[in-house]
Amino acid sequence: MVNIAMLGYGVVGSGVAELILRNKYRFKDELNEELVLSKILVKNIGRHANNKNSGLLTEDIDDIFEERVDIIVEAMGGLDPSYEYVKMALNMKKHVVTANKDLIAEYGYELLRLARKNGVTIHFEASVGGGIPILKSINECLVGNQIKSIKSILNGTTNFILSKMNRNGMSYGNALKLAQDLGFAEANPDSDVKGYDAARKLSILSTIAYNRRVNWKDINIEGIMEIDSDDFRYAKLKKCNIKLLGMSKICNDDIYASVMPVMVKEDSVLGKIENEYNAILVEGDAVGDVMFSGKGAGMFPTASAVFGDIADIIEHKKEKSIVFSKEKARINGNWSLKSKWFMRIKTDDRIKVIESIPLNFKSCYILSNDFSGNKNEVAAFVSSDNENAVNDYIEKIKQKKYAESVKKLLVLDK
Repeated sequence: MVNIAMLGYGVVGSGVAELILRNKYRFKDELNEELVLSKILVKNIGRHANNKNSGLLTEDIDDIFEERVDIIVEAMGGLDPSYEYVKMALNMKKHVVTANKDLIAEYGYELLRLARKNGVTIHFEASVGGGIPILKSINECLVGNQIKSIKSILNGTTNFILSKMNRNGMSYGNALKLAQDLGFAEANPDSDVKGYDAARKLSILSTIAYNRRVNWKDINIEGIMEIDSDDFRYAKLKKCNIKLLGMSKICNDDIYASVMPVMVKEDSVLGKIENEYNAILVEGDAVGDVMFSGKGAGMFPTASAVFGDIADIIEHKKEKSIVFSKEKARINGNWSLKSKWFMRIKTDDRIKVIESIPLNFKSCYILSNDFSGNKNEVAAFVSSDNENAVNDYIEKIKQKKYAESVKKLLVLDK
């Protein structure tokens, strides 16, 4: 008999509980094990009075450990009190499964060491990509590869918003409101739209992929709040879509890591990912490009990944547990490859701005203001050896009295 207790009973927690009950006898024939849901920690029992599992609910963390428990599923989210509760469980030699990317991005190294010290494991497949089995794939299936790069859409909320802006011509504000109305965005969407959520997930992915600890706070992060309908109109000139990409890449002794809006080809694998779906493109030195995609959030997609971790513990797959390296990565936040960039420069002197662009970029394409109808803006596609050169130009032009502001977007050809 395997006793499972749960911390949290929201969208993910209720989905996990359903899968545990549905699969009660899943391991009966092979391992003679039966799954038992022992206790569920909630903030307010009264909110769940009519739930079929109401008899298992408690508001006291001590109740979780009073009965026999083998696996703790943390589905509370956030850091407080999840961090302390997970440490408590590991110190009491209980296996832990969590979908909490905030927890793993902030304290993953510490918690994994604590688990090993106590002879148990902490599993977190659902912390990145919801139901997409990406962490196990990198850790197990791609173990013979040196991972060279990751390009990913890791946040369903922002992808939904950008999809509606692209396909339906919606403004950012209207697309965000629709996402909130449909439950894809929180009332306070800052973590999603400012790119923090994607950065935390990218840090976990990159830490495992490159065997060096990537601190999410060191990642260059840009959100989608400044993206507008004109950006999409310009993108279509190059047959591009706009996506919030989490990207990382081995660059000699450094790791490049950023989260930012990027123009990608409409017919590319990432350009085709729409609405709340996530996608992760992994490049290995042996396998080449491998694409993983699916629903990055939601009750049962995320619960599916959590249950997969529960199954790994029951089937004693401890030897394949993910570990975080002691070595901290040195992060470079600027794109170092020769690439195309799109710039929009607000100005009261278009002629001077137009004259400055070919002086700084050998290859450039300056758009007519007839396209946007904005006489106080210059839009251009330029080629540059690296992002530093683009940033240097932006800094120079912003010092001019006639340049009000500059927006830039990386353009990926594939």
